[in-house]
Amino acid sequence: MAGTEGGRDWAYRVDPYGFERPDDFDYASYEAFFSRYLVVLTRRAIKWSKLLKGKNSIQKSLKVKRYIRKGIPNEHRALIWMIVSGAQANMEQNPGYYHRLLEGEKNDKLVEAIKTDMNRTFPDNIKFRQTADPCLQHTLYNVLVAYGHHNKAVGYCQGMNFIAGYLILITKNEEESFWLLDALIGRILPDYYSPAMMGLKTDQEVLGELVKLKVPAVAELMERHGVMWTLVVSRWFICLFIDILPVETVLRIWDCLFYEGSKIIFRVALTLIKQHQAFILEATNFPDICDKFKQITKGTFVTECHTFMQKIFTEPGTLSMTTIDKLRETCREKLLSQG
Repeated sequence: MAGTEGGRDWAYRVDPYGFERPDDFDYASYEAFFSRYLVVLTRRAIKWSKLLKGKNSIQKSLKVKRYIRKGIPNEHRALIWMIVSGAQANMEQNPGYYHRLLEGEKNDKLVEAIKTDMNRTFPDNIKFRQTADPCLQHTLYNVLVAYGHHNKAVGYCQGMNFIAGYLILITKNEEESFWLLDALIGRILPDYYSPAMMGLKTDQEVLGELVKLKVPAVAELMERHGVMWTLVVSRWFICLFIDILPVETVLRIWDCLFYEGSKIIFRVALTLIKQHQAFILEATNFPDICDKFKQITKGTFVTECHTFMQKIFTEPGTLSMTTIDKLRETCREKLLSQG
């Protein structure tokens, strides 16, 4: 029997992914949510089993898209992410490539930067502790070193460690995590992690433009107090909501991100802002606004991941990739002209 701490079984204080629950964790409301969510998970698991019929393959279709929006059961998550992101095809077309990267010559500066971040990656996750057996830090190190040598234009930058860490927790497979990281950084999130981070800066501006269109009062408040979007949302984009939203909610967002691409990030951001519009508008100064943006990522609205995911597809209204691409073009030009 695991030791009890503060009346709670120790094992219970760690979630299924290895994250320790904070001291102020609201067990009562989480249990109430999870008992309801378990019913959904069970129903979805049966539907997915019928869809896959024991096969390890799936074709993109409207039905699959609908199923993914309703959540991929954890036992199928790695497989579906691999297939719909194109990572599986890339891995199969490049046998042995990952291991060759690890065996090749290393860039000392890159290796040093990655080593520095090892202990900073999920200190609240027991699987990433040096005392863990196996310790996922070794796996994380390999994935990041291989990726840095694969994509020299990006190399390594902070934020990638958290993303790779989540991929490892889900796939439990080093090589698959590498190819999924490549799908995200190379294709789904264009230019987020390159040294100039132009894609990331662009998308933060795009969100600002979308807020002007869809939640104008909040855009006006931000402008009036001179709050730049990057101050309140940069971590949403860089870490893809890791450590911002609850784990289960992040994974549900990623289910859609791998299938539908980066517009999902805008849907989530707009839903958080629109849903809490009245609360944000109570802010009367700069620090107050920053604080409100921290608050809106907490509480039952984001914990109840199933209803939250339904909201992201209704709350922001229509949001086409065409709209996003046009905004990206104008925002990018503006940023470049500012030098």
